[in-house]
Amino acid sequence: MEQVEVAVIGTGWCGGIRAETLSRSSLVDKLHICDIKPERLAEVRALTNAASATSDYRDILNNDRVKVVYISTTPESNHYPIARDFLKAGKHVLLEKPIALELFEADELIEIAKRGHLKFTIGYSQRFNPRLAYAKKKIADGTLGKPVSVMVSRHLSRGLGKKIASRGRLSPATMESTHDLDFVFWLLEPAKPVRVYSQGAYGYMQEVNGSYDIMWSTVTMDNGVLVSIGGGWNLPPSYPNYCATTIEITGTEGSLFLDDTQRANWLNTMKDGTQYPMSTMPASGSITSMPGRWARRPSTSSNACCATSRRWCRRRARAG
Repeated sequence: MEQVEVAVIGTGWCGGIRAETLSRSSLVDKLHICDIKPERLAEVRALTNAASATSDYRDILNNDRVKVVYISTTPESNHYPIARDFLKAGKHVLLEKPIALELFEADELIEIAKRGHLKFTIGYSQRFNPRLAYAKKKIADGTLGKPVSVMVSRHLSRGLGKKIASRGRLSPATMESTHDLDFVFWLLEPAKPVRVYSQGAYGYMQEVNGSYDIMWSTVTMDNGVLVSIGGGWNLPPSYPNYCATTIEITGTEGSLFLDDTQRANWLNTMKDGTQYPMSTMPASGSITSMPGRWARRPSTSSNACCATSRRWCRRRARAG
């Protein structure tokens, strides 16, 4: 197994997670880190036992032993010039989204990578979300039949949205919907988009950086599947999650509802009726519609959850 020397440029929230993960990987020989904040740089170096730490990314750029670079810098306007420099230096690059703020910049980065036969990818983490892996499986194994439509609605709290928007000329589509477009195209491959329409609405965020509060994009795929992607960052501060995402996938043989909030995932097929396949709530399992009532077929995990719930209730009753 070949080991390589790896660098992380920008060790904030995402970069810090990447640095810690890389420091534990058997594929990494040595880790090098870069950040312009001395306190954060020292903190992450102590956590990762990094071989070197610098405030100037050009120190790593000139290190021929470093073969792979993770770029996690903000503001996002830094993405293009830093990624360009490392690709021109012949290093493989993982870049956080967005790839760039201008289309011609994105095209140039891709072209440099192709010419240099380099690996260049964007850090789209949602493909590794178990919920989405489950959706991919249900489409691939034919459970849903032929896909008909996909709808994704992703909203951030306005506190987090304001923090992101204050970094520059960004939008909900650039920062949020980009994740969803990536994983939806992954779900539907080999289908390709042939037509896109997008519209936004102003509200709270307009005074922050002139951006829309919410943007909806409609995409038509070459096999006729209709995709609708909504991204926003204006949920009230009291909302229980920083981010709330709902996904609805329909097909000729069923539908799949994925809820990344505080509710369960809901699979409904013509063959098996309603199921909550990934729920840990008591009484989860299959539910089949019957005249005048619901009939439930508890699963083994459902029975275990119910038993646990009953024991908890008895302990609470005795205690109080």
